[in-house]
Order: sequence, then structure tokens, then C-alpha cells
Amino acid sequence: VGVKDAAGNLGQFVKLMALAKGKVDVYSGNDDQIVPLLSMDAKGVISVLSNIAPQQTHDMCAKFFAGDVEGSRKIQLDALPVIDGLFCEVNPIPVKKAMNLQGLNAGPLRRPLTEMEPEHAEKLAQAMKNFGIL
Repeated sequence: VGVKDAAGNLGQFVKLMALAKGKVDVYSGNDDQIVPLLSMDAKGVISVLSNIAPQQTHDMCAKFFAGDVEGSRKIQLDALPVIDGLFCEVNPIPVKKAMNLQGLNAGPLRRPLTEMEPEHAEKLAQAMKNFGIL
């Protein structure tokens, strides 16, 4: 039995963990809060970031579980500009753009979705380059 928490409310997450009492696996649903939620006994993440940075997302969790909290924290912090870019417009617009930038064929958007705003696409592409995934 598992629950994805994507509320973005750390206080609410703490209460959820207290209610679960270790009997329900809880997963982070927010890429910008993976490490903080792991520190509260989340079991992992259901992630948008992992679509374009699977190794880094894996390593963030694996390092945390291996006791390398500093290494995990560094990946989390380094990924924040990419994460911001992935959530600057309605999902799945940015992640499809990112996948297409990587040469993965994510295909076109379907109505009512529209192409990403050019300035957002530029910021996302630069963040991806800086993170080493483009």
C-alpha cells in the first residue's frame, strides 16, 4: 500500500507520516522536495524529473538511502533550476519539450495544450545544459 504526496506542504506531510505509522509507504510527488521527504521516511519519488534525468534522480535517492545525505542534497539543489523549468507551465508541456530537446521523440502536444513560451523553453534548455543532461 502506498501514497503519493504532492501537496507541497511539509507540515501536512509530517502529519501523514505520523498517521501512516510505517504501515503505508509514502512517496514524494514533488521533485523539488525529494530529499526533505526522504528525510521524513518517504520511500522514494514519483517523478517528472526522472523522465529527462533518470540517472540523477536515481542517484539522489540511492545516495540518500546509502547514507550520503550530502551527495543527495547536492543533486537536489543542482536539479532545482531544471525542476523549476519543468513546472513553469502546465504539465506535460515542459517535460515533452525537454524530452524533444534531448532527441527523444515525445511527439507533439494535443489540444488544448500549446507549445511552451519561448522564454520558458530557453530557460529550461539552459538549465538542462547546466545540469549536464543536454
